Amino acid sequence: MTDPAPHRFGPLTGIGDEAAHALPDQIAAVHRLGWRHLELRNVDGTALADLDRTAFRALVRRLSDAGIGVAAVASRVGNWSRPVTGDFDLDLRELDTLADRCAALDCRIVRIMSYPNDGLDEADWADRVLDRTARLAERAAAAGLVLAHENCAGWAADRADRALRLVHAVDNPALRLLFDTGNGVPHGYDALALLREVAPHVVHVHVKDAVRAPDGTTLYTLPGHGDAQVAECLRVLAAHGYRGALSLEPHLAIQPHADLLRHGEDAPDLFVRAGRALTGLLTTDRHPVGRPE
Repeated sequence: MTDPAPHRFGPLTGIGDEAAHALPDQIAAVHRLGWRHLELRNVDGTALADLDRTAFRALVRRLSDAGIGVAAVASRVGNWSRPVTGDFDLDLRELDTLADRCAALDCRIVRIMSYPNDGLDEADWADRVLDRTARLAERAAAAGLVLAHENCAGWAADRADRALRLVHAVDNPALRLLFDTGNGVPHGYDALALLREVAPHVVHVHVKDAVRAPDGTTLYTLPGHGDAQVAECLRVLAAHGYRGALSLEPHLAIQPHADLLRHGEDAPDLFVRAGRALTGLLTTDRHPVGRPE
């Protein structure tokens, strides 16, 4: 499956539940954009790993019938809801389940994070993260998966030196990085500067944009309309030879970590507007990004 877009990146896609609750509506949203892939996180309010077998089989059939491939899976492994002192077996079981499901979906990339701290000192936190991630990467490698660590929550979330230490210490091709263009705005760091250091290790990309309001809150915007320097991030990725997917996660109608779940009639429209804004960044003559030579 290929997308009819004039750029050198891989397929354009998006996290489906950012557009709609139900899978048919998620598919409809990417079809409106002319895209042929989804990134899966939640379907009908249930995480992919938690779907029962009947629901998962129905999901596989619906995707196949619609001609939709799965570019990546956004797991909960090590995320903002699972501190480093929590039950590691939750993550191991989720990864094992997703290994089977990714095989059925012909998908290799699984998003993870690196465990928020829970009162540990710096050295202990780092040691636990490195140990857990190495064990996860071993399982992922055995299953033919690639874990993509996102610059979002956890020990290696917002610092390039830690992200690079994570990759080098684990030393397993089953661990790479996921770069989210917009995470630096709400978390208060320069994501573009981080990207310039870690770009060779990036295997998957999330696209969002945002601004900080005067009261310190974050307001999410269409890609290219905020302060995340999305176009420049895409140029850096293109310059480093990135050819993976660009996955839309606009946070305009849903922000799981903030309990914003506005799945109303406007959610698909907001998702489609954000997708068209992303396409515009890739095709504009004034600021071309990743276009063919």
